[in-house]
Amino acid sequence: MTIADDSAIIQLYGKRDQQAISQTQQKYGKLGSQIAAQILGTREDAEECINDALLRLWNAIPPAKPQSLGGYFMITVRNLACSQREKMHAEKRGGGLTEAPLDELENCLQTEDNPEMIADRIALKDALNEFLSTLNSEARTMFVLRYWGEMQVGDIAERCGVSRSKVKMTLLRTRNKLKEYLEEEDIL
Repeated sequence: MTIADDSAIIQLYGKRDQQAISQTQQKYGKLGSQIAAQILGTREDAEECINDALLRLWNAIPPAKPQSLGGYFMITVRNLACSQREKMHAEKRGGGLTEAPLDELENCLQTEDNPEMIADRIALKDALNEFLSTLNSEARTMFVLRYWGEMQVGDIAERCGVSRSKVKMTLLRTRNKLKEYLEEEDIL
């Protein structure tokens, strides 16, 4: 079976054609599973997350008309996986300690209780999107896989076909550029 492009798949969702689900699964399921598995830690939980994400897409499209089906699907997968991880690691269950790559961004995004930044998440989101658009494709891919997909450096290196040291250096330089960019934009 040939995999359709995003606009054709979105049209299938609009027609309530179940091929939309299988096309989405074929096109984006593997990457979605990798992201969910990185966040959740198990393949079984990741597969459940993918199924839930496909159901959410089925229920959301239409009326939603995403510009990027892949982006929309990955955001849904990530949000579901993060919610599931929070439930699994709730303090009342003895968890609460998870290591996240976002800790590496702490120096870029940390403020001293700046209420304007906390209150204005839209400005931060817009600034991050603008910053990402300034990066070359390789740096943007590595950055998104690490800090949005929460993938390990070794997995990113394998996916991008580069060495671990190149990934580490690219991420370091990108974090530094991000900090400079956010300072220039008066976000920090």
